[in-house]
Amino acid sequence: MVRSQNTARLRRGGHVAAVQRRRAYITVKISFLLHNAYGIGGTIRSTFNVAGALAAHHTVEIVSLIRTIDAPNLPLHPAVRLRPLIDLRREDSGPAGRGATDLGHPLLTRPSAHIPAAEARGTTNFNALTDERVADHLDRTDADVVIATRPGLVIYLAALGRTGRFLRIGQEHRLHGTHRAEIRAACDAAIPHLDAYTSVSEADAATHRAHLPGVTTRLTALPNGVPATGIEPSDGRAKLVVAAGRLIPVKRYDLLVAAWETVAAKHPDWRLRIYGRGPQLPALRRQIDELGLSGHITLMGAHSPIETEWAKGAIAAVTSREESFGMTIVEAMHCGLPVVATDCPHGPGEIITDGRDGLLVPVGDSDAIAKGLLTLIEDDELRRSMGEAARISARRYAPERVAAAYERLIEELHTARSTAAPAHRRRTAAPSWGRAAGTPLASTLKGAVKQLIRRPLRPVASCRVTAEGNLSVLLEPTDLHGDLELTVTRRRSDEAPFRVPLLPPADAGPSAPWTATLDRATLDLAEGRWDLHVVRPSDGVRRRVGCRFAEGRGLLGLEPLPGSPFTWWIPYPTVDGYLALRAWRRPAHAEARVIRMDAEGLAVEGTLHGARFGPDAAPTAVATPSRGPARPFLTGVTALDGGRFRFTVPYERIEQARDGDQGAAVWTLTLHKSTGSETPIRIGRIVGDIVDRDKTDLFPVTHGVRPQLTRTNDLSITSLPTGN
Repeated sequence: MVRSQNTARLRRGGHVAAVQRRRAYITVKISFLLHNAYGIGGTIRSTFNVAGALAAHHTVEIVSLIRTIDAPNLPLHPAVRLRPLIDLRREDSGPAGRGATDLGHPLLTRPSAHIPAAEARGTTNFNALTDERVADHLDRTDADVVIATRPGLVIYLAALGRTGRFLRIGQEHRLHGTHRAEIRAACDAAIPHLDAYTSVSEADAATHRAHLPGVTTRLTALPNGVPATGIEPSDGRAKLVVAAGRLIPVKRYDLLVAAWETVAAKHPDWRLRIYGRGPQLPALRRQIDELGLSGHITLMGAHSPIETEWAKGAIAAVTSREESFGMTIVEAMHCGLPVVATDCPHGPGEIITDGRDGLLVPVGDSDAIAKGLLTLIEDDELRRSMGEAARISARRYAPERVAAAYERLIEELHTARSTAAPAHRRRTAAPSWGRAAGTPLASTLKGAVKQLIRRPLRPVASCRVTAEGNLSVLLEPTDLHGDLELTVTRRRSDEAPFRVPLLPPADAGPSAPWTATLDRATLDLAEGRWDLHVVRPSDGVRRRVGCRFAEGRGLLGLEPLPGSPFTWWIPYPTVDGYLALRAWRRPAHAEARVIRMDAEGLAVEGTLHGARFGPDAAPTAVATPSRGPARPFLTGVTALDGGRFRFTVPYERIEQARDGDQGAAVWTLTLHKSTGSETPIRIGRIVGDIVDRDKTDLFPVTHGVRPQLTRTNDLSITSLPTGN
């Protein structure tokens, strides 16, 4: 469909008519109903993606039943309007408070008259206030199409949206048989009152048709929209497998961990990262520790956006018992990863072509999962070719393609309803051409000129680690103009910021970025956390740089610069969405590449950076008390070729260094190049792409001893009192 300059909004049967014209289409208003658009779930991501694509040709809004924070966690196309019906933010949150919200409203504690208890979760998800607000919204909306995205909202749409003024489309983001019985029954009762009901897989749409014979509602499949991000894709070289999703039983990460025991035995240099949070975290942690895989598997926690983490891997793994669609599969494929996935109902088998862009393995079989992973681990060319094929296959799920499918569905539904009920009428509204009715053109132009003169400065950037270890900062051109500078400022410091040239685009393309390069060989950043700002010298405006993507793939396999000092940089997004840089700078550093709990004690193997062992060196590891009943002690270190070293701290030696049995004793470890050396070299884990290893590199307690990494990623030892 191509935009016509004379687009007409023709109303028939209470709807915009699907008038078929050569090279023309009808613009409609589409309203998505989300329960909480301020979360990070797959339904939210898909809705944001497709809404943004539809906004290229239509008026699109997202109506969030509740609002819990100030701004959505996920990026939303600026043309899509987001508005909540119920504000559940705390009144005292925000910089200066926000005044009255809906917290404390008496209807919040009264049950819903429409939503089954299992879906309402008492009054947590749905209640009398949600009944009232949704009814009022559906009564007032001027949308041509309303799309409900979860069972409770589908039930509302069927029960409260019977005015005939708009098309009603429900979405199913799970599988037909996975809902609790009362939710399934309520949805099945609601579906006949809708114009269409979509599933995210053809197999699940067929299941709905089989369970609802004779229903005139259009039951069809429309997949989730998953965009390519433009980040640098995986090259398949990193010895890393990545999995991501909620840590819940249906995802069967326990099978993946069990499979990795086989993988690690054959390829101990490969690693597995599992991203996500959820109730299965403690059980997975225990399983990893019991199998002795803490040095091979890392539980990374939640990470958004996840695409930068997919791109670090060479293979993706999905081991679910069921997947209605599989957004993570498509995300990984966009990033150039072949996916080893269980052939569960129904998504993976519709997304992956077995043997071409990924591998499908039997459900619930850890041996089959291990075999699939080993097939790709042991064949570099197969892994590379499947990764390339995966990127091509993922294009099928581009939001623009899914949006086009929605447009076709909407046209067909309009045509069908107009033919079936031509007498229906609805209120009409004139098209909007960019200014409110009655607004003088001169005022509109004056406002536009004023906006151009005082354009705001809202810098947003992606940051990519180059092959040399430099940081390439790519600022989106929106709102950037004139002479600008990029500054790098250390937090909680009075030091003057570093100024880095910020170059405008070399070509005139509308999306070409402004660029700056942070050269690690010449930019002398002290140890700490650094923030990036764009400064406009003409008026002194200074704005912190928002983060689109912090791409750390280039850090995998990168080595520190030779000589002293030792330096290392890791770009990362802050919790509030800004681009930041963690820098380390030390005269020397001892990188603990292996930390292992052996039968005799804590074994450490590493590499010395920024210093060298002498030919007759007798290095030692010094344990210095930092907390609790601890006394200092020494351990001999073996110096190896190439600056490598190894040592073992016996459990017995740690126990002897305890000064009593009251509480935990903690020591920090440093390396001394020779006995009595006055310059300690901190031992830790800095090299790589992980900013805060105290949250990811966790180890089991063995003989009452646990190695730990500090907030600065330095190595410490904790000895627990007897009985713990």
